[in-house]
Amino acid sequence: MQANEKIKRFNEWRHRHITNRSFLIIASIIVGIVAGLAAIVLKTVVHHIQQLLEFILEDEKFNFLLVVFPLVGILLTVYYVQKFRKGKIGRGVSNLLISIAKRSSNIERDKTYSQLITSALTIGFGGSAGLEAPIVVTGAAIGSNAAKAFGMSYQERTLLLACGVSAGIAAIFNSPIAGVLFAVEVIIYEISIPTFIPLLIATATASVLSNLLYKGQLFFLITSGWHMNAIVFYIVLGVVMGLMSVYVTRTSIFVEGIFKSKKKPYLKGIIGGIALGVMIFFLPPLYGEGYNSIENLLGGNYQSLLDNSLFTGFAHNAWFIVLIAAIIVLVKIIATSITIGAGGNGGVFAPSLFIGALTGFVFARIVNLLGIIELTEANFIVAAMAGALSGVVRAPLTAIFLIAEITGGYVLFVPLMIVSSLSYLIARHFEPHSIYTRKLAESGLLKHDKDKSVLNRIKLKSVVETDFVTVKPNDTLGELVDKIAHSKRNIFPVVDEYGKLSGIVLLDNIREIMFHHERYDTTLVKDLMTLPPVTLKSDEEMLHVMKLFDNHNSWNLPVTENGKYIGFVSKSTIFTRYRSLLIKHSEQPFT
Repeated sequence: MQANEKIKRFNEWRHRHITNRSFLIIASIIVGIVAGLAAIVLKTVVHHIQQLLEFILEDEKFNFLLVVFPLVGILLTVYYVQKFRKGKIGRGVSNLLISIAKRSSNIERDKTYSQLITSALTIGFGGSAGLEAPIVVTGAAIGSNAAKAFGMSYQERTLLLACGVSAGIAAIFNSPIAGVLFAVEVIIYEISIPTFIPLLIATATASVLSNLLYKGQLFFLITSGWHMNAIVFYIVLGVVMGLMSVYVTRTSIFVEGIFKSKKKPYLKGIIGGIALGVMIFFLPPLYGEGYNSIENLLGGNYQSLLDNSLFTGFAHNAWFIVLIAAIIVLVKIIATSITIGAGGNGGVFAPSLFIGALTGFVFARIVNLLGIIELTEANFIVAAMAGALSGVVRAPLTAIFLIAEITGGYVLFVPLMIVSSLSYLIARHFEPHSIYTRKLAESGLLKHDKDKSVLNRIKLKSVVETDFVTVKPNDTLGELVDKIAHSKRNIFPVVDEYGKLSGIVLLDNIREIMFHHERYDTTLVKDLMTLPPVTLKSDEEMLHVMKLFDNHNSWNLPVTENGKYIGFVSKSTIFTRYRSLLIKHSEQPFT
């Protein structure tokens, strides 16, 4: 209570002395610092867990603990979720986008740390997923809860949420431009130049912290540029990456759907952990995020794909290495989906980069082995990474600048643009929605559809009107007329002794009989009532509610909760609330 009182006093003080414009800058710096520190802490913890496990493993030969560790990580994550989160973790960018569209950008407070804990356990122990989605959700939670603490509006809360996202991405990759672009392309589609300023400041703040506390480039690329005679192959690679992105999206949704149908969390964790362990036993590069494998490929150490595996004896067979790399490409997304579906926490961002890197390697290596032309394999690895990210996440600008920033491959901008744009177009042709937005599209919650976004922020229970006078089925006409005299409504819900809705009486339908006094004692309400065209449940989605209004040509519909009548909702009330929210939605937070 004392903390809340202090925050309240601070908000009163800052409203008197600091303009909203100035305070939004201050808040963006705070969010940038906290989200940046969260990303650094997550990277550091995962690094130390991995170092500890590497110390436990034998140095020279494959150790069976390598297949056990991911199972341990998944089960520890499941335990944490069941014990401290009541079985719900709300993982992934999809859930974040739903919170923005449906919950007015309100993110649960414990997601400021629960995502860090669960992803560190999952990926630190070798789960085949990425840290980026958890840090995106963490940064969003930091921004959302900071805005709530400071009493900010919906628009300001959404902007600070985006600041947390961009700061987290910038800090985890040491890539400020990509952080800003990711927030704009994936999180908030509508942004003006003035609102862009806090986003830049938060991201810059996180990048400075990351450079101070966690120095180092993720990958090192040595290239002298690209050659015009390879342009056709970059075009072909773009098409390949588009098709690969479709495969990644559909496979991920399919595999996670299989696990979603299973209800026992620990059994799912055990089955998924064992399946993942078996896959890692045969294909060790599936262990963890896979960034070490990408670094080895960029350095020309292709034989590393066979390290600690049953196939080390084939390390000098170039075609066998290509075959194994192709198999890993196809299996990686299955491993990632199993990791997440079994109860682990992670994302598809890093796996997309991994799949892209290996696909680019396989493509260029095959061309070189066939002697068609001599391609710079590192360049195609980098370009394919951008293509995979562009096609899977549907963020081509993020993909181009992220890959350029983390590899230092700025001289490859043209190939990156070609592969990313073609991958995006091909993927969008076959799969209209990204791996993040498909769930939203199925729910009618796509952020860039402003009408649906605003409408779905209205909770049905918040617009239920309860001032309708109820009558009972066995009430007489005389009793009904007496209640009509004391009501301002034209609809009278008929509710039985258990609170259930039996029907409705419309004033227009009984006007004539109301004046037949001789029937006051003989005619019962149940003889006069009719059934409503449809009855709504209190948890109905507003988009569905409006469709029912239109389908039945109605202006008022009854609402029930747990089978009991609670009131009516009118189309005009919904329109009034919609207009109010639409005005707030359109207001600029930085003016």
